[in-house]
Order: sequence, then structure tokens, then C-alpha cells
Amino acid sequence: MYVSHTMDQNESAGVMAAHSLGEPGTQMNMRTFHYAGVANVNVTQGLPRLIEIVDARRIPATPSMEIPLVAEIDGGPVDEGVARHIASEIEVTTLLDVASIQTNITNMELVIVPDARKISEKGITSEDIRDRLKKAKGVRNVEIDPVKKINIIVRSDEPSFKKLQQMYDSIKSTKIKGIDGITRAVLSKESGGWTIITEGSNLREVLKVRGVEVENVMTNSILEVADVLGIEAARNALIREAKGTLGEAGLNVDIRHIMLVADLMTNDGYVKAIGRHGISGKKSSVLARAAFEITAAHLLHAAMVGEVDHLEGVTENIIVGQPVTLGTGAVNLEYKPKKRRTEEA
Repeated sequence: MYVSHTMDQNESAGVMAAHSLGEPGTQMNMRTFHYAGVANVNVTQGLPRLIEIVDARRIPATPSMEIPLVAEIDGGPVDEGVARHIASEIEVTTLLDVASIQTNITNMELVIVPDARKISEKGITSEDIRDRLKKAKGVRNVEIDPVKKINIIVRSDEPSFKKLQQMYDSIKSTKIKGIDGITRAVLSKESGGWTIITEGSNLREVLKVRGVEVENVMTNSILEVADVLGIEAARNALIREAKGTLGEAGLNVDIRHIMLVADLMTNDGYVKAIGRHGISGKKSSVLARAAFEITAAHLLHAAMVGEVDHLEGVTENIIVGQPVTLGTGAVNLEYKPKKRRTEEA
């Protein structure tokens, strides 16, 4: 098996990897969104996702996480109720998600009326909402209604309609609970237990949540993986995401081509894009860089600093019309004729 997977000497491994990913990439569809199987969580798929991976985008178009939950917490099994509670701890809950805001112009105040069912589901009390509102920008006087104990009253410092409107705009999107960046968390029943699928990603904070199986948490944001878990984890994430994207399109690309691309993108200790701002723009050969993009700028800069091109790669040798140093071009044959012995007289 090992011998069948070895490569010939002087084989152009990089060109083969580029072709093996580039050619199936032309067969991929341009569908951006894909139904992930649970309550319409949209994730980018197909060619747009593959481009996103090799471009090493800081934030994907549709950041998403897969968060498996442990089987037991405090000796008890994680059932649907416990899983929903953990999901509500992760998903961002804003004030308008659990309450309505009424404006009382007579008394120059805002009355927040929490929905009893919603705050019960989210495990929130009126005191929690009051405490969060006290930290909101431009809000000074917040108290629970002494008559209707569930309601919260927010009063303005000065009797001004403009101030009242500013307070309304400030508090309506106040975060009551949850992890920043995660706008939605949906439960999914897997064979091994419960999994939470999210829209939005925040790996560092999710790993701190109690009940999460931290060893198997995944995010599709590769640079976030690099920041939180390190460059080796980012390399594995690149391989997983690229293989998964190609696999869902029904394309079977040998894992070694994907591994070579992932190695190249991460070998400097940080994730580099494949493009003029990354690998192609950092090539040592002037002609190779000029052949890719912004030709005149590369040649002008090289001439100004007196760069020398030693013509060691494929691209630059093709440009100047020389055989490339791959395959038979990497071998020099020498012929030494045998000297005939002269018979001594």
C-alpha cells in the first residue's frame, strides 16, 4: 500500500495538487446556500466556500459552529430540556426577543413588558433585565414597577422627547444573555447525543460553556481556530473544510493534494491566503510573481532594488523558454566513451 502511494522522483507535486483541486472546482455549482438539515441554518457551500477557504478570509460569509454536548452533567443525562437550556445560554438574547417596549409620553418613561412565557423559557427574570439595562448607554433610572411586578420602568433624566427616543434606540437591542456573535442556536439530535448548530461563531467563549464537549467543537472560521487553538489545529480545519466542501459536491479529491495546500498555507506559523497577498505574492522569483498579478509593479520594484532571479522554479523557466527542472528536465545525462586500450608493441 505504501509503495503504491509513493511519488516518482522529480514529480511536480505542487502542479498536480493545483490541478487536482482546480479542475473539480470548475465542476462545482455556484449555489451559495445549502440546507444543513436543521431548521434552515444557512451555510455557504460549493465554489464560494472553496474560494473562501483558499483566500483565508478572516470572517466567513456565513460563520457557523457545531457544538456537541456531553452525555451527562452532574450525574444526570443530557435530555432535550438540558440541551435547550445550554442552547439558550449560547444564543444571544436581546431585549426585544423577550419583551415589548411601550412609550409613556405623559410620564416621560419607557415601560418594558416582558413576555412571561419567553423569559421562563430563557431562564431570565425581571431583575436580570433590570440589571442589564442599567449598563445600557444613556440609561440612568431603571426600576421594577411596584404595581405590576414583572414590568420594568425606564425614566429619562430630563423631560425631552429626543432623550426618550435615544433611550428607546439604546435599550431595544440590549443583550440580556448569550455569547457575542452567535445570533442563533438550533438543536439537532445526532446518534451520539445532542448537537447545537449555530449561526455565528465565537470559539473561545463557547469552549467555556458548561455541558459542551470541548474536544469536538467545530467552527468553519479557520482563522478563529488558528487564534484559539494554534496553527496545527488550523491546518486540520483547512483539510476538513476543503474535503467536506468538495465531498458535498460529489467530488472525490485525494486527501494528499488537500494536505499539501493546507501545509503550504500554514507552514510559516500563520494562515496565509493563496494569492498575491499570500503565497503567490511571497515567491522568491521575480518572474513568477510578475506572471501572477500586477506584472509592472513587481518588475519595477525588482529593478529598483536590484533583485536577481535564479530561474529555479517552473513558471520563470517557461517564461524564458528553458526546460523546467522537473521530470526528465531535472536529470543530466553524461556520456563518457570508453577509451580503447592501445596494445603495447
